[in-house]
Amino acid sequence: MPRVARKKSQEAMYHVMSRSISEVSLFQCDEDKAYYITLLKRYKEKYYCKIYCYILMDNHVHIFINPCGADISSFMLCLNTAYVTYFNKKYKRHGHLFQGRFASTIVDNDMYSLKLSAYIHNNAKDLPGYNGKEESYAYSSYGVYTGYRKDLHKIIDTEFILKLFSQKKSRAQKKYKAFVESLKDTGIAKDVDESITKAYSENVYESGKSYIIRNNTPGEILQKIEEILREDVFGVLRTKYSRETSSIRAFSIYILRVLCGYTYKELCEYVGNISVSGISRLSNEGFKLFRKQIRFQHAFNSLIQK
Repeated sequence: MPRVARKKSQEAMYHVMSRSISEVSLFQCDEDKAYYITLLKRYKEKYYCKIYCYILMDNHVHIFINPCGADISSFMLCLNTAYVTYFNKKYKRHGHLFQGRFASTIVDNDMYSLKLSAYIHNNAKDLPGYNGKEESYAYSSYGVYTGYRKDLHKIIDTEFILKLFSQKKSRAQKKYKAFVESLKDTGIAKDVDESITKAYSENVYESGKSYIIRNNTPGEILQKIEEILREDVFGVLRTKYSRETSSIRAFSIYILRVLCGYTYKELCEYVGNISVSGISRLSNEGFKLFRKQIRFQHAFNSLIQK
């Protein structure tokens, strides 16, 4: 049977779950979990997304994510492919690691957002030694929400959830912890487990979150970059490499990748006279420039302002 099309929306938030094949644990040790979190941070920044909650279990991962308009399939493909590459190289194996496609459901209201976060954070109770100490599990966002530990990786956006409890952070943290504990032994786990396998809703969540319009054409984006940076971006993009213009070229490729949703192959066809591997290299260089140079950070922020 053909695959059922995944339900998506430009403004949607998602509950995503990835599970390993039955005969292999997704994480063999804490080092593997730490590496997955490093990848999660990398692609969160690269795609300009928001991560609200996550937990890494031995054979699966739960993520509550707001892609901010990015394509959720592209995000998860990059994240999981990078982890499989690491895992197979480390353990000298080949083949599949994940059990088919990742599962995803659209999160479309405040109450489900709260219950979902509680469900994700209560998963730790099933790990040896963590029942009643869920917030101390290092590979979950729960401890960040309660103030038990700092978000050293700077991955989690707690504000969206906590402000539903109180504008005062310390009060919100206490109320949130009580809320999560109150749902620990309820039927919410069954409800969420069923929803993640059924793609239950097509509705779009329209609360106070933000998203980024990512359906501009390459020409529209490049024109805006020219106006912001005051550079001949079209000329730079289609000419041969020069040291003086390499940063503009790399940044432009990265922006087209993020804001147009183009694949490397599509970018290769659009730009012309460059290989797919060359596009990939330029996109990665552009991301590094974006992270390090204020000029490009300002340009990016100007591009995404509605």
